[in-house]
Amino acid sequence: MGTSEGLAVDQNHIEVLEMSEIPSAIKKQAMDRNFQPSVRIGKTGITENIVDEIRGQLAKRKLVKIKINKGIYDRGDRSQVWDYLSQETSSVVVMARGNVGVLWSKS
Repeated sequence: MGTSEGLAVDQNHIEVLEMSEIPSAIKKQAMDRNFQPSVRIGKTGITENIVDEIRGQLAKRKLVKIKINKGIYDRGDRSQVWDYLSQETSSVVVMARGNVGVLWSKS
């Protein structure tokens, strides 16, 4: 489930976080226009290297903004991309709007 449905899902799809359970400071930082994407998904799509890079950044910063280049995934597939990345990186989707998403590591 994506944030457009009001929910964020952890890696096992067992624990479902309501958007209200994500700390407001995290939501505020995720929405900040000055918070720039630090990972870009290009024409090769999601590779193990991309997933490893996101894991490493989440370990250091807890919050990572990701941008998908236009034309890589159809609009309807993007929510599946965010769900997949959150599962693979043990993170939560804080925000997903268009081709930009923010993942948060709870741990």
